[in-house]
Amino acid sequence: MKRIVFFSIFFIGLFFNIAVKAQSKGYDIKLTINGLHDTTAIIGHYLGKSMYPDDTATLDKNGSGNFTGTKSFVQGLYFVYLPNGQYFEFIMGSDQEFSLSTDTADFVQKLNSEGSPDNKIFFEFQRFMLEKRPEMESLQEKLKQADKEKDKKSIEEKIIALNNGKINHIKNIIKENPGLFVSTFLNATVEIEVPEDIKSDQQKSYDYFKSHFFDNFDLSDVRLLYTPLYEEKLKVYLDNIVLQIPDSLNKEIDMMIEKSRADSALFRFALITLFNKYAKSQIMGMDAVQVHIADKYYISEAWWSDNKFVTDLKERVDILKPLLLGKIAPDVQLRYVPAEHFKQAANDTALKRYPHAGSFFNISQVEAEFTVLMFWEATCSHCKTAVPEMYKIYKDSLQFMNVKVVSVSTLFGEDGKEKWIDFVNKHQLYDWVNAWNPYDYKFKVIYDIRTTPQIYVLDKNKKIIGKKLGPEQIVEFLKMHKKYTKTE
Repeated sequence: MKRIVFFSIFFIGLFFNIAVKAQSKGYDIKLTINGLHDTTAIIGHYLGKSMYPDDTATLDKNGSGNFTGTKSFVQGLYFVYLPNGQYFEFIMGSDQEFSLSTDTADFVQKLNSEGSPDNKIFFEFQRFMLEKRPEMESLQEKLKQADKEKDKKSIEEKIIALNNGKINHIKNIIKENPGLFVSTFLNATVEIEVPEDIKSDQQKSYDYFKSHFFDNFDLSDVRLLYTPLYEEKLKVYLDNIVLQIPDSLNKEIDMMIEKSRADSALFRFALITLFNKYAKSQIMGMDAVQVHIADKYYISEAWWSDNKFVTDLKERVDILKPLLLGKIAPDVQLRYVPAEHFKQAANDTALKRYPHAGSFFNISQVEAEFTVLMFWEATCSHCKTAVPEMYKIYKDSLQFMNVKVVSVSTLFGEDGKEKWIDFVNKHQLYDWVNAWNPYDYKFKVIYDIRTTPQIYVLDKNKKIIGKKLGPEQIVEFLKMHKKYTKTE
């Protein structure tokens, strides 16, 4: 359904729910919708980007009904949801005894409120923005079609002027209504402006924007949690403003979590949101952020989690810590099987299943400028493509870059060896280090091999410098690493 109010918001399901923290005063909200009758309406709140219902009222033949309760709601941006899928938003301020009215013919233009200064201002602001929208859309369309730089600059100046008009309108609202939540909410939507005198200096502009990013947005204000703004503000800052380096991210996350301690619901939301964000990340190195959040906060302070989850998380953190970028790779023992054995065992079932061929070695004993550890298994569908691809890359490039590939089969026992022998012979993977461990697969736990293939890249000191890479990324990754570490 097309949105019927100014703010464009997309909704996703959240991974947990927090009941609206209530105060004892109560609420009494009268609703009248001209054009509706003998139906129901729901009021609800936002939590991050998700919407949760709070109360239901029956609308009579005149389209009127009441929402009443003995405990007040947390202030925030709320909504009225109707059976036909339409809804409109309103402000839940400190005074929660008021009326809302509108008309199905034009929800926004007819929105009105009695007894709520917050909503009178909010509805007027929505109408102000609707009046400006056609002009903004027209300018944006002209900008797309403009060919000459002179025309583009003129249009851009008009867009800036129009946006400045919105900001000035918000500033006037804040100045005239400093104690209302609507002022806090609208102020939180305003982006920081970099001063003109430093705009030409990219570094100074960045530093200013970063240090002032939350000037209009109080991370400790729980009321902003009950709007769609809070979660998005966190993620925009972390994804677009902060350097994507674990140390930098961890510092900013510490700041966010400390500010969220102002309210228990806020703390819970911030911690879960940030933990889940980095637990799901597929970006190399971001597991260090996940470990930081879990180790410093979640394991000791997530009072809402059950004991099993916390215990499992602690075990997971203990596994991941030694595998973070910059750590020395755990030194496990493997058995090297030479190419001759694979060839001899090709048509000899007994030899194929013989587990004691070859000799044991430790990863620390591999001498090379770089070592690529590739864990895989012959029955893995992805490995059937990735392993031959890696071998070709090794033959074409890596072996000439002083790189040794230790190709580790994660299958074990006699059956596992038979499958491994057949796969190696089929693809003639003879010229790198073929290794496994016949009966001890602790290395799978130590290296967190839950899916295959898994690749780790180690430097000459066996420090982990890369992981979560595909075979096709290895050469370019090593070239970039050499360039930035000045080892070429």
